[in-house]
Amino acid sequence: MAHCQRVLLDAQLTWTVVDDDGRVLDAVEEYLEFGRQSSFSVNTIRSYALALALWMTHLALHHRVWDRVEVKDLAGFAGAVRRGTVGRLDVPGPSAVSEATVAARIRPVMSFYRFQQAMGHSAAAKTMFHHVLPRQGQRYLSMLAHIERRAGQERPVLRLPRSGPRELPVVTPGAVRDLLGAEATFDPATSSWSGDLRYRLLWALLLETGLRLGEALSLQHRDWRTGRGGTASLQVLPRPHPFGLVPKSGARRVFIGSKLDRLYGDYVWWLCERGADAAIAEWDSAYIFCNVHRAPLFGPLRPESVYAHLSSLKRRLPTLPSAMTPHWFRHTHATALLLAGTPLHVVSRRLGHRSVQTTTNTYAHVTVDAELEALADWRDVIKGWGEVDA
Repeated sequence: MAHCQRVLLDAQLTWTVVDDDGRVLDAVEEYLEFGRQSSFSVNTIRSYALALALWMTHLALHHRVWDRVEVKDLAGFAGAVRRGTVGRLDVPGPSAVSEATVAARIRPVMSFYRFQQAMGHSAAAKTMFHHVLPRQGQRYLSMLAHIERRAGQERPVLRLPRSGPRELPVVTPGAVRDLLGAEATFDPATSSWSGDLRYRLLWALLLETGLRLGEALSLQHRDWRTGRGGTASLQVLPRPHPFGLVPKSGARRVFIGSKLDRLYGDYVWWLCERGADAAIAEWDSAYIFCNVHRAPLFGPLRPESVYAHLSSLKRRLPTLPSAMTPHWFRHTHATALLLAGTPLHVVSRRLGHRSVQTTTNTYAHVTVDAELEALADWRDVIKGWGEVDA
């Protein structure tokens, strides 16, 4: 059996795959190390390690080894994942997980074998991919035919069904109002905040910017460019983090409104009232979201602490969905921008997507709704023309 194991490597949190005796599986570790050197995030490494641990377990149960597999092994693994039976002998049964989950387990396996192929283990990968030659003798040539791979290309032997666009969860205005009010409230009589202003700022920041949680927790005070006669902004930069957080979308600048900027100013004073100005030697390189109740005092806040805090709030506030996560704020931000008519390329750049196609694929349901709404408006406009049958 194989297990996904959390480890500290060079004082950084990461994940690997071990057997029942605690020995690292060398082939998998080589691939995961390649991912670490390629700036894969900690969560990506964990997801890949989990998928490969399930794959190695599946092979062990069927007395197979990773470098001598057949197509039926991969198909059997996909079926076991689909039924939720990985880790024990496969039994017939209905689908237990979504196709997206199946794909999330299969793709790391295929990526692992592509890596092995690049490392010279072509025998291990030859059954995972088939060679597709370009079509010969066809009359029609596409516009980009001159850059077509003349030698063909490698394609996975297992083609997973594509799932249609799914609606992503969003946070309703009422839930946002209850959440922010539960964190901290402002008293105009005393001009002071009561509650945990740190989390109110975090939720407001995620909602207004669409940042991922890891990107928000990686922000240092020097990254917050407060407005001084201009528009305030945040600078998202990839840099080493004590907990291995990596801005998945790379460096970018995100503009913010004046209300959020003022809230950050109040938060800085809130920290100083708790002794941050005396405890923090280098303020610019200190993390914005930090510990205020536990050691190390004013050290960077862990993602696990944020999830635990949100879980406690969901038990107290009935308006918060039980499945809600910090990533819902990112979906809410993108959905609001698209429904407001913001150009797709602007939304894509703000979210830090590598291409507009990523934004289109992720929020296809939103753009479709927006197109239908625009069509309805168009029909209302032309209805009075009398020249077009609407």
